Amino acid sequence: MGRNRRLKKRLWRLRNNPLRRHDDIVEAWIVLIMWAVVAVGGALAGLVTSHAADEVFAAQRTERHSVQAVLLTDTPPASSTPGGARDLIKAKVRWTTADGTSRTGSPLVDTGQKAGTKVVVWLDSAGNFTIEPLSSKEATLESAVLGLTATLAFAGLAFGTGAVARYRLDQRRIDSWDTEWKLVGPSWGRKTS
Repeated sequence: MGRNRRLKKRLWRLRNNPLRRHDDIVEAWIVLIMWAVVAVGGALAGLVTSHAADEVFAAQRTERHSVQAVLLTDTPPASSTPGGARDLIKAKVRWTTADGTSRTGSPLVDTGQKAGTKVVVWLDSAGNFTIEPLSSKEATLESAVLGLTATLAFAGLAFGTGAVARYRLDQRRIDSWDTEWKLVGPSWGRKTS
């Protein structure tokens, strides 16, 4: 008997209640759909974003390569920055390509180095300077963060949409109550004036 009571208590919204309005049923469906969209859509958005970011990072690791270059000019000394951030500056370097051609360019290098120092620069498949690609561990972490961000953004959008729909329902209820009160209110009690 106790189990039957608990089941009735859980399903109280589904029973035939004379005080239940059509708007109450609509609101229950809005909440149910909103949670389903958050659960399914949020998970899908997070997985798709994470997978896409992981593919981009993997492509960057395959198309970018490092080369040893020689610094042709001195770079200014490093300034003291809080947090130990690296100071980078454009400086002229020379390197040799795979076919033996000598090339020069100005990538970003660390500050505080003398001319003649060997530095590592990164090139893309077209031979243009680029930044070092993320390692597989860094890429996994970055993909996870991007996936989580997409999940939270999608969930926020779904919650916001649900909140707007429920707000409009509340406004409709208030307008309905106002209309009903204008009809019923004058017949209640005595007029004092």
